[in-house]
Amino acid sequence: MKTISTIFALVIFVILGVAFTAKQPSVSGKKEKLSEYGFFTGNLAELNPAEDVVPYQLNSSLFSNYAEKARFIKLPAGLTAQYNRDSVFGMPVGTILIKNFYYPADFRNPSKGRKILETRLLVHEQDGWNALPYIWNDEQTEAFYDVAGDVRKISYIDAGGKKVSTSYAIPNKNQCRGCHSNRDQLIPIGIAARHLNREYTFADGTKNQLEYWQQKGMLTGLPSSGLPANSKWDEAGSGSVESRARAYLDINCGHCHQPNGAANTSGLMLDMHTSNPTALGIMKTPVAAGRGSGNLDYDIYPGHPDKSILVFRMNTTDPGIAMPEIGREQIHKEGVELVRQWIKGMK
Repeated sequence: MKTISTIFALVIFVILGVAFTAKQPSVSGKKEKLSEYGFFTGNLAELNPAEDVVPYQLNSSLFSNYAEKARFIKLPAGLTAQYNRDSVFGMPVGTILIKNFYYPADFRNPSKGRKILETRLLVHEQDGWNALPYIWNDEQTEAFYDVAGDVRKISYIDAGGKKVSTSYAIPNKNQCRGCHSNRDQLIPIGIAARHLNREYTFADGTKNQLEYWQQKGMLTGLPSSGLPANSKWDEAGSGSVESRARAYLDINCGHCHQPNGAANTSGLMLDMHTSNPTALGIMKTPVAAGRGSGNLDYDIYPGHPDKSILVFRMNTTDPGIAMPEIGREQIHKEGVELVRQWIKGMK
């Protein structure tokens, strides 16, 4: 009888184990070619999403040497993201975030074509998030898995009609962790309510992204009101100078300069949740900036942007001084000017 009971228990254990495993989406290994994932249909460079791949945009985007981005998300079939008000959404294992970096040939006329340089994937695996970088070939027919990074020459016409020739640095796999590190774990940045709460023109019309995700069964727990939304830093009508500057710093600096980020020892917190003036840098002396302080006394000196370390570090390309320290080889003139206006208006 004891043998029969043991066999019965083993059978139940196996059945339960199979049932549990069936609920866990399988995350296949990395592909050598981007096309092998099936994210896009037709000509790969056109980035036409497959039926289960959804495009999205952020209210304010990270500056990447003036490169544009085309973002997409793919959730595992039958599973949803969990809404969080102040932090990154809870994403099911099997989620893939897809970010393509490209330059229009002419920023004044996007119809003149573009050149895609890289595609970065964040894949939610059983043991956490994994960054998978892909570099596009010159023919724009394929992107290949490459952990080493690269530097590419790029030319384009900017929004003012000026021809620009520059170098674009594609980060290596390890550098991805520099921005996406939180409590020593790799996590997404933009998949949060304050970044996603905006309208987007989908194939079936213009809708609020969060509501669209809810309607499509992609998001649970979305409240009917009280949704946070960052301003669009580059649209004057989307908020005050302060709200736009804070949104800019949140997406460009806040992933490191926050309590769980890589720059938490600096004491300078630039994420949107920071309300303490000193933590935000106002009349705050640097902890250990070295020559990065520029012999200035305060991170933010109200009314004096040119005497503020924050502006000093944003307004240089010197590798030992520039902030952010990864993914920027050019000065973001428009972003610097916005932060200057914000500090100048402080009393």
